[in-house]
Amino acid sequence: MVYKDYYKILGLETSHVSINEIKTAYRNAAKKYHPDLNVGNNTSEERIKDINEAYRILSVPASKRKYDRTWNAHHTKLQQKGLRNKESIFEMFLGNIDKSSGTNADSPVCGEDVETEIEVPIEEAYFGTEKTVSLKAVDGKNKTFTINIPKGIQNGGKIRLLGQGKDGKNGGKNGNLYIKIKIQDNKTFKLAGYDLCTDLLLTPWEAGLGARVTIPTMEDETKIYIPQGIQSGEKLRIPNKGYYTAQGGRGDLIAEIKIVVPRKMDDQEKAIYEQLKEISKFNPRENAVK
Repeated sequence: MVYKDYYKILGLETSHVSINEIKTAYRNAAKKYHPDLNVGNNTSEERIKDINEAYRILSVPASKRKYDRTWNAHHTKLQQKGLRNKESIFEMFLGNIDKSSGTNADSPVCGEDVETEIEVPIEEAYFGTEKTVSLKAVDGKNKTFTINIPKGIQNGGKIRLLGQGKDGKNGGKNGNLYIKIKIQDNKTFKLAGYDLCTDLLLTPWEAGLGARVTIPTMEDETKIYIPQGIQSGEKLRIPNKGYYTAQGGRGDLIAEIKIVVPRKMDDQEKAIYEQLKEISKFNPRENAVK
């Protein structure tokens, strides 16, 4: 075990600070290392636990004074003896340390956090919604939660439900439940990073002659210009019509061209195609490798 400098953990240079200064430092540190802004960063998750621990001790004047006395006494004593810090100051000033387990036998122990994952349709993730989900609780029974899906939540982002994790011991707080969001594509849009991908179906004459067509977006629709002679598989990029970025901006909408030939034609259409066949010198296989 090691000493924990709670002031340093909160980003404070000295212990001579007011409770309001401690609260301000806590808010800044908690925002910087919040799990929702550091998804997948185990270091941030451990750091936020230390930040919460530091705040619990330093935000109460009585426990702050006790911490200061204990820290100063033991830190000075260990420095004089030339020893390394080996025990958590948090455990030391509570007393009754259980050496076999490394924890205070009578001190509050926070419950463990629990994480699960749910799929959310892309439109719900994009616009945000309130959603009722049924999840298996730590006791094995199904429990219903109403959660708020924030607008533009990131794929892999987490929603925290306070106190819904495993039970704490000796009066310690319950752990939290983290719900990881997996964004589910629909028939129209597929999420690729911050971009939205969609298929744009064109007729042969639209592709050959060029056209101005309407394409759906997440909000409504927009018109784009199709250049003459565009090919199947080519992609058009429409800026700022994609998904929300982590910084609040927008990705792009990427439309992949797919040229569609009519399955059924009337006599007039067939005649036009036959005429085109006779007069056109275009052969897409002309340069094919033999």
